[in-house]
Amino acid sequence: MDIRAALKKAIVEDLRLEDVTPEEIGDAAPLFGEGLGLDSLDAIELVVLVKKYFGVDLEDAEDAKKAFASIDALAAYIEEHRN
Repeated sequence: MDIRAALKKAIVEDLRLEDVTPEEIGDAAPLFGEGLGLDSLDAIELVVLVKKYFGVDLEDAEDAKKAFASIDALAAYIEEHRN
């Protein structure tokens, strides 16, 4: 399973998104606001999720903001910072 697919699956399961399937999440769609509709509490859970599944820390708020732009951005961040 590639990073994008794993991310989508983890987001749907860990954030308990009942009205969305992983397949419905677009790679370039915004995760927050009008895209997937995540909020600030979801952002905290996303930080935990990325650490749990991919071993990558998102400690810098500016990095997290850029990484959380979309699945594509988050996958790129994980690939760049994975050990």
